[in-house]
Amino acid sequence: MRRQSRIREEPVVSQDTITWVGMDVHKNSIRVAAFFPGQPEPVEWQGATTPEAIRRLCRTLRREASEEVRCCYEAGPTGYALQRQLRAAGLGCTVIAPSLTPIKPGARIKTDRRDARKLAELFRAGMLTEVHPPNEREEALRDLCRCREDAHQDLTRARHRMGKFLLRRHCVYDLTKRNWGSGHLQWLHQLRFEDAASRATFENYLLSIDQLMERLRQLEATLAELGSQEPYREPVAWLRCFRGIDTVTAVSLVAELHDFRRFRSARALMAYVGLVPSEASSGERECRGGITKAGNQHVRRLLVEAAWHTRFRPALSLSLRRRREGQPVRVIAIADRAQARLYRRFVRMTMRGKPSPKVVVAMARELVGYLWAVLYPGVMTQGN
Repeated sequence: MRRQSRIREEPVVSQDTITWVGMDVHKNSIRVAAFFPGQPEPVEWQGATTPEAIRRLCRTLRREASEEVRCCYEAGPTGYALQRQLRAAGLGCTVIAPSLTPIKPGARIKTDRRDARKLAELFRAGMLTEVHPPNEREEALRDLCRCREDAHQDLTRARHRMGKFLLRRHCVYDLTKRNWGSGHLQWLHQLRFEDAASRATFENYLLSIDQLMERLRQLEATLAELGSQEPYREPVAWLRCFRGIDTVTAVSLVAELHDFRRFRSARALMAYVGLVPSEASSGERECRGGITKAGNQHVRRLLVEAAWHTRFRPALSLSLRRRREGQPVRVIAIADRAQARLYRRFVRMTMRGKPSPKVVVAMARELVGYLWAVLYPGVMTQGN
């Protein structure tokens, strides 16, 4: 989703020549506060979000500013379109992580005017945290992955509705142990109800399931096609060498993280996806809690799902062997080490009485380190 990194002021540019602009952005309006060079108080105004209004804003800032203009606004539902418009007009624009913006404990008044001014002041002081926005192509692939995730959630809800409806009619499927397989679907299509109301309800639920399953198949086929193209082909193929990670998961991980060069270490990536312990220590007291759950929740969910496969003994299935054909020896070696180490740690922690969900989260955190070693450029393989 968003990469967090400290904003660093360029030493070659004097602070006295920079115009600092904070913007509180909404759907239909932008509140602007600009600190022009030599002025202790900001100049404030409000504008619209139409393309013409954005062009007027750019002209005003270029006309009033002496040299360089640096704008910022908090990331939100409006996305990164404003940043792209400002940069296309030649203005510097930074998107800020709202969860890491400093807040005064005693402040009880919040308005758009105050928010814009506070952003400009903190931006000038270097106390804001920048996010790493994707480009338009990366954002489009990420939206497609999340569309597929939404379709999968809708299908789960539709299946639950059908299951509860059939249970109320005491229609229980017991021909096989697994529901929603081919046998179960064939059994559903053969069911008939005598009264018109029950028949209409059942046909509606069944139609919804069929449509969602077809949507899911089409979305997964599109993801597989995009994942086989540049620049995603190589990292997706490398990720598929790990057990528990196939095409959809691999494409989703690449789309959500979209630039591994910004993570200087595996620990940085672990912290970014919220898989490190929280901590509230002070003085001699040291207190650690559950994982922070910060950052990208989509990546965290995918990693935890993949980590459930670490409970099985290391093995090479036929599908995994096919996914590894033609891949670099370095990547396969890292994937094998991950499979062996994570299984040993899973067994060891389980034998100590740790609950399985907690163990799986710990395995997901370690899995991040192996994925980083594969995808981060310039990382060499090392021994255990």
